[in-house]
Amino acid sequence: MRITKLAFSLFLLVCTLGCKNNQPQHDAYKFTNELIDETSPYLLQHAHNPVDWRAWSDEALKEAEQSNKLVVVSIGYSSCHWCHVMEKETFTDEGVAKSMNANFVNIKVDREERPDLDQLYMTAVQLMQGNGGWPLNVIILPNGKPVYGGTYHTKEQWTEVLAKLNELYKKDPEKLNKYANSIAAGIRATNLIEPQEKITKFSKDTLSLSVKKWQKKWDTISGGNIENQKFIRPQSLDFLIDYAQLTNDQETKKHVINTLDNIISGGIYDHIGGGFFRYSTDPHWKVPHFEKMLYTNAQLISLYAKAYTIYKNPLYKRVVMQTITFLEREMKSQAGGYYAAIDADSQGTEGGYYQWNKKDLQHILKNEYSNFTKYYTLDTPEDTATNTAVIITQAYNDSLFAIQNDISIRQLTSLKNSWQKTLLTKRQERTSPAIDDKIITSWNALLIKGFIDAYKAFENQEYLDKAIALSSFIKENNTSDSFLVHSYKKGDKKQEGFLEDYAFLTDACIDLYSATLDTKYLDLANELHKTVTAHFTDKVTPMYTYTRESKLISPLIKVDDGVIPSPNAVMAHNLKKLGILNYNTDFTKKSDQMLSAMNAYVNDNAKDFSKWSALQLNTIYPFYEIVIVGPKADSIAKVFSSLYLPNTIVVGSTVESTLPIFKNKYVENETFIYVCQEGACKLPVQSIDMALKQL
Repeated sequence: MRITKLAFSLFLLVCTLGCKNNQPQHDAYKFTNELIDETSPYLLQHAHNPVDWRAWSDEALKEAEQSNKLVVVSIGYSSCHWCHVMEKETFTDEGVAKSMNANFVNIKVDREERPDLDQLYMTAVQLMQGNGGWPLNVIILPNGKPVYGGTYHTKEQWTEVLAKLNELYKKDPEKLNKYANSIAAGIRATNLIEPQEKITKFSKDTLSLSVKKWQKKWDTISGGNIENQKFIRPQSLDFLIDYAQLTNDQETKKHVINTLDNIISGGIYDHIGGGFFRYSTDPHWKVPHFEKMLYTNAQLISLYAKAYTIYKNPLYKRVVMQTITFLEREMKSQAGGYYAAIDADSQGTEGGYYQWNKKDLQHILKNEYSNFTKYYTLDTPEDTATNTAVIITQAYNDSLFAIQNDISIRQLTSLKNSWQKTLLTKRQERTSPAIDDKIITSWNALLIKGFIDAYKAFENQEYLDKAIALSSFIKENNTSDSFLVHSYKKGDKKQEGFLEDYAFLTDACIDLYSATLDTKYLDLANELHKTVTAHFTDKVTPMYTYTRESKLISPLIKVDDGVIPSPNAVMAHNLKKLGILNYNTDFTKKSDQMLSAMNAYVNDNAKDFSKWSALQLNTIYPFYEIVIVGPKADSIAKVFSSLYLPNTIVVGSTVESTLPIFKNKYVENETFIYVCQEGACKLPVQSIDMALKQL
């Protein structure tokens, strides 16, 4: 979370222009509010605040209108450290609660359950202040239009904001209404993407120029972009990998490898238990913010698996395998889905579960402590009060360490395994951080792709089996009346799925079809796409709306990448692939229209639109279908999938198929490989080497 200054300029602008003290429901708590009936771990964390919190609902807004009150909307998530801090400092204070309950209708939102509300009001805060973070605290009119927005507040700051807004609303509501209308108009403007009458002719030079603009923001020492805090952007690195290979851009390749290596050597990677933390609080990937998110780890499994197929760095393979092991151990539900997040805090201390005391490490590792501290660096975070906690970062790559210490790579690997096993066992004796046990459709879809990419990179059937099992779980539990639901938890109030759920799951199904050759996954991808077309198509822009039906103050159209890819960009990729697989030119035309509308955005700021840049690569450079037909199609497809072949999609059938892409390609008792572009195929061949030459 980024802490921002209060927007007191709001007050200058407008000037110049609980609980109802509920009786305890049981002896353990003095207060209990309506959140007690929710299933979200984040909302339940606030169920015993003295503030009269309730979940977002039409009824809550109607109550505000009838009582002529402003509405406090406080948005966060269960693993958010500063959300916990503000709760303890402010929302458990009975004096603050008394003021909030008397003068406001108070709503708590779990951003992971309602990313639409989070996106809407995050846009508002960014318009007001220039940036945002969590907790996200906005004050809105009963009609939903925001009049104030900020992030973390001290108790004194929050009390002052409440008093000033309440006074202003009572004395001169028209001024607040005028300001709210201007912010609402700004939100609508950010969600308007102008359609292009003609399909843009993209060029290699234009794409190259956009990457060169981006290069000026690269951190050439630590990797990533030049930032005080470092977030891993997997989709950006994924694009740059392909760009470097297709263009033979050595500078980009060097930046990608440098970034990948620095990430896995830093403290943002958990060297003991596996898996990645959400972001680093410094520019060097060293000191993490200790929450672990499913979407982070799912995407990084894909990224490092892909990187391994190209660069063959054994550390990349190790990281993928350790991350999968971590997810299986700590984030998999008994039913088979994967949980949303693991908290940063343990027993009230951020990162306490993961950090070590040097004396404890000496005691635990005994004679191995010396070798351990040669291979790893023990960093002390600057803000650690006691200066005794350390974060483990990797000081050497394996080859250099082995040479300098006269041991083999095999011996070093054995040592690392021993250290990790010993320390992980000891760490598991501590009080574990809380887990947010929502099973989010879109994030699990990203993990399906992660498992498939690991399967392709390492040819390990176990990973494909995990992808298949997870897709079955989502089909069984994360659907309702033929529609997707955004998250699943036993007994929860099912929130209808958002565009990201449909887009990411469609993408995963296409990959499952390619990996298994089972047409049921292609059928599901087509069905999901039909639902998106019927219920998410925007009437004004060439894009898709974020929600099926929106009662919010503005339609939401998400086109930029954040910590997960733009769902519209993913849909554009899906349309291209489904157009190829179904021989449907309407799909590919729609994909081109979406990309054309994004042309200016991508060229000016590739960093935030890299999933669209990846689609430009698919458009500018030849995109091939590798179609394999015959009894050996399965085994040959596996070989192609294990290779790094950018701008390709691999499909196959062991039997005669009615699918358009296989039409007139089946010859009994023979297996042929067809290299095609938009349905136009070269002469069929029977060896992989010959097909690769055609590529």
